[in-house]
Amino acid sequence: MKKIILAASAFAMMSGAAFASSASGVVATYNEGARVITLESGQSYTVPRDVAIPAIQAGEKVSIQLNGEGDKVNAVLR
Repeated sequence: MKKIILAASAFAMMSGAAFASSASGVVATYNEGARVITLESGQSYTVPRDVAIPAIQAGEKVSIQLNGEGDKVNAVLR
């Protein structure tokens, strides 16, 4: 019985990572003070203060990693 519970727990933890989403595109604007990245597609993302943002400029391609609900930025990658 313990093995089944452990297996189910491991599966539940791993499936959370499977639901994480991401967005990628070309930066249209980046407001450094407000920490808002707007892609050419029109999507805007506010990056929390605890997430590092690489040096980015308009015209560069970025990948934005989101949490499982898709409402919080977890990482910004160039």
